[in-house]
Amino acid sequence: MQEIAITEDKPLLTGQADTTKDAELAARILLDQGQEHSVETPHGVLHVTLHGTRTTRRPAILTFHDVGLDSKSCFSPLFKFEEMQEIVKNFTLIHIDAPGQEEGAATYPAGVQQCSDQLKLCLHAHAYAVGVNNLYPSVSFRTVIGVGVGAGAYILARFALANPDAVEGLVLINIDTNARGWIDWAAQKLSSVTSSLAEQILCHLFSQEELSSSTDLVQSHRERISKAPNLSNMELLWKSYNSRRDLIFDRNSAFKCPVMLVVGDHAPYEDAAVECNSKMDPTTTSFLKMADAGGLPQLTQPAKLTEAFKYFIQGMGYMASSCMTRLSRSRTTSLSSSYSMDGSRSRSRTLSQGSQGGQMPPSPSQTMEVSC
Repeated sequence: MQEIAITEDKPLLTGQADTTKDAELAARILLDQGQEHSVETPHGVLHVTLHGTRTTRRPAILTFHDVGLDSKSCFSPLFKFEEMQEIVKNFTLIHIDAPGQEEGAATYPAGVQQCSDQLKLCLHAHAYAVGVNNLYPSVSFRTVIGVGVGAGAYILARFALANPDAVEGLVLINIDTNARGWIDWAAQKLSSVTSSLAEQILCHLFSQEELSSSTDLVQSHRERISKAPNLSNMELLWKSYNSRRDLIFDRNSAFKCPVMLVVGDHAPYEDAAVECNSKMDPTTTSFLKMADAGGLPQLTQPAKLTEAFKYFIQGMGYMASSCMTRLSRSRTTSLSSSYSMDGSRSRSRTLSQGSQGGQMPPSPSQTMEVSC
């Protein structure tokens, strides 16, 4: 793989931004449908969609969707959100669809079985480095910031553990790092007999409150999944995810990059996310528990998640001049952080964006409880 060095015409950190040009660029990004290609990997063909700038040497933002979703239904509301455009215009954004999960994907022939450990499909650099760079010679990057939901979060977490030098940061939404136990296995077997595949996936995606209320979001996804022409493909990925193995790590051997864990209050994987947080290195981990977000916070609360993502990127050293405005006016965020300095001194503090102390981008080492 040959890396192509490109000098940026417009650095990320500028003194005075040209608001007119920025507005025009944001409008183009909002209308950008992305460039779609298929990338051959050792574990199948990945459908890849590229958005954002093509002339940057910063890490690419790499997304991976959950079961029952594709890159569009999982991430479009978030990355097309108005205030997210400040990020999109400065980074290469790469959406990956698991084999057979993209919109319009052909149904696998009867009898065809995908690799039982299909979740390995993202564990090779070919999936993004070789494959994407070959498709786009003008795009050059060696590292990524991974954004994954559910099964996608598990995939990217495994990728980061196996390839720590390739990942600069992780945003893991609804992560469950544990294999299914015997009780879960038995419950899944019973559910497969009494419930349709669509209902099983909906219980994976949404909270019980959302399902009981039958919100518009739940109804739209129920109709989309039940009528999907590639439903058998979804079933293969669903079975693969349910046969996942434990991710083995602890505070002393966790991820080498900053990690932000995100989960909605009362979401199906709230307990799993809390357990994952307990095993993470607190000096490099942020835990964001979002109130009134349900099972898919990137769809129900894109504004809150956008600001949290900006804070996260700022903690990594990017976009230090970015302004946080909308959420600062609309809600109060409690930020509790603790970290050590020079190995001997530590301090903890609580910041409130509504206080007179002003706003301060949090470091990656903190817990954020968001309420509205």
